[in-house]
Amino acid sequence: MRSIDEPGPEDWRRALQRFVSAIPHTRMLGLEALAAGPEGVRLRLPWQDDLLGDEGRGLVHGGLLTMLLDTACGAAVLPSLPELEVCPTLDLRLDHFRPGVAGADLIVEARAVAVTASVVFTEGRVWQAANEPLARGIANFARLGPRNTPPGFAAALFAEENDHG
Repeated sequence: MRSIDEPGPEDWRRALQRFVSAIPHTRMLGLEALAAGPEGVRLRLPWQDDLLGDEGRGLVHGGLLTMLLDTACGAAVLPSLPELEVCPTLDLRLDHFRPGVAGADLIVEARAVAVTASVVFTEGRVWQAANEPLARGIANFARLGPRNTPPGFAAALFAEENDHG
């Protein structure tokens, strides 16, 4: 189902960038794919003042951390599968450790922990400073299989840069 035989790390990074660029809110926020592959994904959200939930104290909106972890965990599902398929979020749980603060980019990493015939189990973390996570997310995704995956899904993710179709 993939349009290339064995995608390498840069193929997966570009595919992940296409994935996050197709989602209106992540595209608007400028979410960037830094790395992707079977071992996991890494994304960066550049700092912008619109990310604040508490302007008075300069704190990042907690819903933003939820969105980042859901997006990263969902993206980590793709390279963990034997064939690409659509996998919607079944559930997502977050543990908030500390608030995000104004002025620093947000980094999120996620990986698939286990893949079964019907569910992909993932985990992720988001932070601004190394070794000081803001939140941890545990997310599970339903496997819909090839029958419920739109034709051309893999081709769209792995399209050549100059291919607009």
